[in-house]
Amino acid sequence: MAKTAADFLLDRLLDWGVDTVYGFPGDGINGILGSLRRYEDRIRFIQTRHEEMASFMACGHAKWTGQVGVCMATSGPGAIHLLNGLYDAKLDHQPVVAIVGQTYVRAMGGDFQQEVNLLQLYSDVASAYVQQVNEPSSIRHMLDRAMRIAQSERTVTGIVVPADVQEMEAVVEQPKKTHTIHSGVGWWPPRVIPSTGQLQSAADILNAGKKVAMLVGQGARGAGDEVLAVADMLGAGVAKALLGKAVVPDDIPYVTGSIGLLGTKPSWDMMQEADTLLMVGTSFPYSEFLPTTGQAKGIQIDLAPRNLSIRYPMDLALVGDAKDTLTELLPLLRRKEDRSWQEKIQKEVAEWWNLMEARSEPSELRGRLRPQGLFTSLSRHLPDGAILSSDSGSAANWFARQVRIRRGMKASLSGNLATMVPGVPYAIAAKFAFPDRVAVAMVGDGAMQMGGMAEMLTAAKYYKGWDDPRLVVLVLNNEDLNQVTWEQRAMSGDPRFVGSQAIPYVPFADYANLIGLKGIKVTKVDEIDSAWEQAFSADRPVIVDALTTPDEPPIPPHVTREQAEALMKSVLEDPAGGWRGALEGFREMLQEFVPGR
Repeated sequence: MAKTAADFLLDRLLDWGVDTVYGFPGDGINGILGSLRRYEDRIRFIQTRHEEMASFMACGHAKWTGQVGVCMATSGPGAIHLLNGLYDAKLDHQPVVAIVGQTYVRAMGGDFQQEVNLLQLYSDVASAYVQQVNEPSSIRHMLDRAMRIAQSERTVTGIVVPADVQEMEAVVEQPKKTHTIHSGVGWWPPRVIPSTGQLQSAADILNAGKKVAMLVGQGARGAGDEVLAVADMLGAGVAKALLGKAVVPDDIPYVTGSIGLLGTKPSWDMMQEADTLLMVGTSFPYSEFLPTTGQAKGIQIDLAPRNLSIRYPMDLALVGDAKDTLTELLPLLRRKEDRSWQEKIQKEVAEWWNLMEARSEPSELRGRLRPQGLFTSLSRHLPDGAILSSDSGSAANWFARQVRIRRGMKASLSGNLATMVPGVPYAIAAKFAFPDRVAVAMVGDGAMQMGGMAEMLTAAKYYKGWDDPRLVVLVLNNEDLNQVTWEQRAMSGDPRFVGSQAIPYVPFADYANLIGLKGIKVTKVDEIDSAWEQAFSADRPVIVDALTTPDEPPIPPHVTREQAEALMKSVLEDPAGGWRGALEGFREMLQEFVPGR
């Protein structure tokens, strides 16, 4: 049998080192599916329950491995379903290639079934590169460019392959003549560092600072040792944007943890008092949590020039790879003899973790578990090398504050898009990327109902092929879309709107058992530690179904007067629904001034 264009597409993916494709079938990609059957000993096709989950898994694959994630969908509705996960990848700067089907070339323009203008539809999410293959020889250079651009620009690209083109005879290379393209495989990352003069200028500013604060993001992954070496040299503290939570471990005394709405008080205090700010590999968006303009001298290091000096007016903004740039910068720095600034930060960090321990003492509110205790207990039980994902919503608050990252762990969530649902598909992608490591997802019941439950069927389908079958999903079962409930109260001054916020109860543990996984229901404080021990000793994926209170407010490290007034207004309008949470919030704010009480 002659090779088809679809066969050549898979050959080219193999040449690029791609061995996993996430997707869902449809007749618009029948030709590619036939090739995948013939190539199944070399390329894994991971069948998700929904195309959106395939794109989330491709994004997660890119986050966990640093390599291109590939997702696939049929024409029309399938291609449309990919969009949310593709935007998640684009906004978090992850290399993902989408391969989608299309109606027959000869039928295009005739309003045929499932005919959608995919080039127009993908023109934003895949603005760096999206093209349609209209004859087999174009596959070579279109896939090469899609892969290379995705890697080099860390973004989303797309290829549209009409159904009839997929089944045409393969043409490996165009003839050598005018109007032909002859591309090759491979991406060789350059070493990007600022000039010697720029590095010296940055060192001069940092050496002059007396109170240096560092903020690192996911762009500093792989540069953790260099980040800590610079911080040690400068006597600095290190805050972490949420996407950079795993850049440096939380057991370093001067690492202040997360920053922003889900951040810590030491991170807030450090930024308010700093006279020098060094940002590395982050486009952290909440400028109100950074020093006031003019308060601090600013240095930024980022591989993407477009991210420079957009959150804080920098005195020097350097284009460079985090690891290589910090390596070149280190010999130019002078070790600060006065360690009082860093010692102050260390003291505040120690007090903060004591406070988190006090808040996380397992307890109940109205007969339901307060969530902090679940997350702190989880943090203690996490196996070495665990890969952690969180969903958007209130789960992200407790993940950000209560879970302490250790060296060798990985962690991520939907950062800039902050969409619901990626928690479970990210964790499943982690199991395909690293089948010998434990994956843990922390999600709310809203996200679990929205898509997580369906993808647990994907886990059930594939887990027996993983070297380590352990995938653990914690579900905060509070029957409320909790993050938005508290945002309504604190931002708008509105009481909880039952019509939008209340969601049906689901017995998630029973569901896990029903589909052949393990379900563990947690309703009392004395069941928490035992639940984690059972989960991490299981021989299959586990859902830990925790009945939690919706009345525990996710209090940011700094509450404005406007937020306090809005919260009080909402409580006065609906005291039955909001006063318990308001009291909890007031109690927790007091604890920040008198830790442990």
